[in-house]
Amino acid sequence: MFLFKQILKSYIFIVFVFLFLSCQEGKEHIAPAINPRDSVAVMISYGVNTLVSDSGLIKYRIVAERWEVNQEKKPSRWIFDKGLFLEQFDEKFHVEAYIQSDTAYYYDQSKIWELRGRVRVRTVDGMRFSSEELFWDQNSHELYSHKFSHLITPDREMQGTYFLSDEHLRHYTISNTKGSFVKGKFGENTDNDTILTAPDTVKAKKRLPTTPSAKTVHKEI
Repeated sequence: MFLFKQILKSYIFIVFVFLFLSCQEGKEHIAPAINPRDSVAVMISYGVNTLVSDSGLIKYRIVAERWEVNQEKKPSRWIFDKGLFLEQFDEKFHVEAYIQSDTAYYYDQSKIWELRGRVRVRTVDGMRFSSEELFWDQNSHELYSHKFSHLITPDREMQGTYFLSDEHLRHYTISNTKGSFVKGKFGENTDNDTILTAPDTVKAKKRLPTTPSAKTVHKEI
């Protein structure tokens, strides 16, 4: 009861002070207006777990803890700063391929995906790719990375500091490479398979890599 009385007295005192101050000449306090060009996101979604259909069949799944669409940043982008996981299914809903990374950005104007931090890719053909960086240019239909990349196929294993590929990861180029493959699986008749290493450059498709700097995306955080 004593505590209740103390609270009641305090409440009465606050009401009295408020009434006294309200009789005085008021001073307007106005906060600065919010600039509509500030970095305000168009959409922020949490706990995203979405199935995407193609031609009436569920083909993909998108999983992200946080998905932000921001049109005010330069350039505008989608932001997955808590990680991104994409899966592709076959007709029987079995996982055929996946892509995951710690952070992802999609630049909607230039149509470029940028994946950062523990990038892992597995394709329908069984190829596995890992790096700390991967760009996907949807205009040129190319994947590329300027960081150390590790590539494992059913027949060979390679790693290098520059990676360039078509978007299906079937024709690729790796520079400054270290790799190995089994001779017997590439058309040479040997009783005992021999491991060969490639110290310089491995090209699955005969072409020179494009200039990396021309594709670099500068971020604004």
